[in-house]
Amino acid sequence: MANKVVHEDKGGNVGSLRLLPWTNEGKTCWLSPASEDSVISALADVMEAEQTRDGREVLAHARRLMEGSDQLGLHVLKFIAVRLAECLSDVLRVAESRGIRLGVTDPLPDDDAGEG
Repeated sequence: MANKVVHEDKGGNVGSLRLLPWTNEGKTCWLSPASEDSVISALADVMEAEQTRDGREVLAHARRLMEGSDQLGLHVLKFIAVRLAECLSDVLRVAESRGIRLGVTDPLPDDDAGEG
């Protein structure tokens, strides 16, 4: 089992940093453990739920499209692949964030380098 990402802020609050479900100019965003009950934390919870829901919806839609025709056009297949990749990236970030907070995974320093 991996170690938690532990952070101590200026106020002496110690805890796991939270990987947020968004980036800032391609850089990973983290939330201090002192902000666990903040508006930002609540916003992150909502965004993670929306990303997970969107992933399920895109997957269901992609399955319907793929099952509905044996001859989908290249633009449709590309659209499906791009949307599925976007959703997979989002859901993997949610899983990584939750894993870090549970202490079952460590963050990668440049985890956003391969996205986009």
